[in-house]
Amino acid sequence: MSIRFGIGTGADLDPAHLPALVDRLESDGVDSLWFSELVYSRAVDPFVGMSYAASRTEKLKVGTSVAILPGRHPVLVAKQLLSLAALAPKRVLPVFGLQAGNPRERELFPVTGRRGDVFDESLRLLRAVLAGDDIDFAGDHFDVTGAAVRQGHTGSVDVWLGGRVPAAYRRIGALGDGWLGSFVTPAEAAAGVATINAEAAAAGRHIDDDHFGITLLLADGADPDELTARAGSRRPEVDARDLVATGWSALHRMIDDYVEAGLSKFVIIPAAGGMTSFVDRFVDELLPRQT
Repeated sequence: MSIRFGIGTGADLDPAHLPALVDRLESDGVDSLWFSELVYSRAVDPFVGMSYAASRTEKLKVGTSVAILPGRHPVLVAKQLLSLAALAPKRVLPVFGLQAGNPRERELFPVTGRRGDVFDESLRLLRAVLAGDDIDFAGDHFDVTGAAVRQGHTGSVDVWLGGRVPAAYRRIGALGDGWLGSFVTPAEAAAGVATINAEAAAAGRHIDDDHFGITLLLADGADPDELTARAGSRRPEVDARDLVATGWSALHRMIDDYVEAGLSKFVIIPAAGGMTSFVDRFVDELLPRQT
């Protein structure tokens, strides 16, 4: 497995600082930059962020961690991804989720019907349109005739998914190319990898061994107690110290445990902002660990 480390912008990055960050990551050889779907924040929209960062760079990969698919038309999403992939070949890493983490934002992604069913159908249509032209699709939620957005685009776009419940693991195994988890312990991650692989086998599919990753919060300048309290509110049944890195030493230990669990892709988000000093330490601490 190739171990890679990327940086997540989170909710606190001032858009005015994005140009310098992108240029710095490109020059330092950082693998990837990730944009979260955080509508009610100053965070840059993930598709806009990916496009902007890709346009300034030649090597930096760009991804979403995560963007919401249900509530968007899959054909239009496919057009966006293929357009961006044509401009930045092999550097576009979309990750999609079921719904917004902020409950107030969920009304912005309306669906008719059960959201999980809409997500499944959206993924089937998205994958079909990403793979070829003249797509006819008749489902419970989407009807498309002769969809043809590929139009000679070469290459492919892998579609990764988030989630940490059995239904999400089934969906990843059946319809995804990889998993980017969050707020799961190493033991839960190992169980998730095993379940996803079993679900993929049941669907006659295979997920590449190096297509499993996780987003981690790092208390780089933040109050570790406050950070663990925030994480604990998301998963009160789990010891929050197993979910977030309270410092760089803790981060290294967690990475070791997640690698042992079968993960190889890591998106690190500084909980306190302070991106310049964080990138300095990120380069020193994590780039030597890449394989």
